[in-house]
Amino acid sequence: MGAEPTPRREVVTGAPAGRTRAAYSDSSAHDDAVVRKLMHRQVRVGLVACSLLALPLGLFPLVFRLLPAGDTGQGAVWLLLGVAPYPVLVATGAWYVRRAERNEGDVSGR
Repeated sequence: MGAEPTPRREVVTGAPAGRTRAAYSDSSAHDDAVVRKLMHRQVRVGLVACSLLALPLGLFPLVFRLLPAGDTGQGAVWLLLGVAPYPVLVATGAWYVRRAERNEGDVSGR
């Protein structure tokens, strides 16, 4: 009924057995290039997604200017502001996620 002895601690003082990171000198350069390429592809996809969002949403002031003044124009403005942006946002978001996952899958080999 006595206290259990505390487990002994191991102290590692030597280099790990097997291959270390230094043994993969060409691999680290390859990994850096792959990551850099993935980053460029992801930035490109992000810029395209921003463009796809900015173009239709940026044209709203022009569309509002062309609408007739009065009750019909006011209803159309609220309809455009309340309904029109959401399908564009959802479609662009879905496209971006698919492309980003495809880019990462290409790198990881999935």
